[in-house]
Amino acid sequence: MRITLINPNTSRAMTAKIAAAAREAAGPGVVIDAVCPETGAAAIESHVDEVLAAAAVVDLVRQDQQAGGSDAYVIACFGDPGLDAARELVDVPVIGIAEAAMHAATLAGRTFAVVTTLSRARDLVARYGMGDAAVWLTAAEIPVLELEDTGSEAAASIARLCHEAVRREADVIVLGCAGMADLCRMLTATAGVPVVDGVASAVGLATAMVRMGLKTSKRSEYASPPRLVAV
Repeated sequence: MRITLINPNTSRAMTAKIAAAAREAAGPGVVIDAVCPETGAAAIESHVDEVLAAAAVVDLVRQDQQAGGSDAYVIACFGDPGLDAARELVDVPVIGIAEAAMHAATLAGRTFAVVTTLSRARDLVARYGMGDAAVWLTAAEIPVLELEDTGSEAAASIARLCHEAVRREADVIVLGCAGMADLCRMLTATAGVPVVDGVASAVGLATAMVRMGLKTSKRSEYASPPRLVAV
């Protein structure tokens, strides 16, 4: 089984870190190919960045299809940029890490909190129908790329917010950035409740769907687009 993991920003260091987390979750018999765009947003921290990221996702999926395609795709950005567009392009599973993480959280507990880098998750909670389960959304208000700096206070800030999430009665904590994937084990050990990494969740769901033979429906919402603009 081959899964293409798309980091929609241009950071190769973050792509490598995300790929390592994905491969750890994938297990035997699953090949993870991690890619990122050559140009575009260095970090996805605004609506403009999100538009660039969505376009990058579309281009990378189309390029992969032209090269033979994958069994599934994972969009490794918590905003799930380009998710619907990518699902229009292919009939194999396409999983966004935010949607995957929130669904996984509701299987592990009745309530969850989202701890993210910047405050942009509320719309996603509503989109995925998770308003009743999400008891708290908070952000460390740190730049995404600061997660790559091992000397920064980013990890400590996120850990403090996880403890506050538990105090606010979250049964589960969702990490709201693909760049936090390497923190999941440490935070699980210190928070006292399950901590969900979206990268691992998305890879797990994609793998399960492929093995089930469950594909993306081509009826209505995710029907193939009538016209494709050349890359």
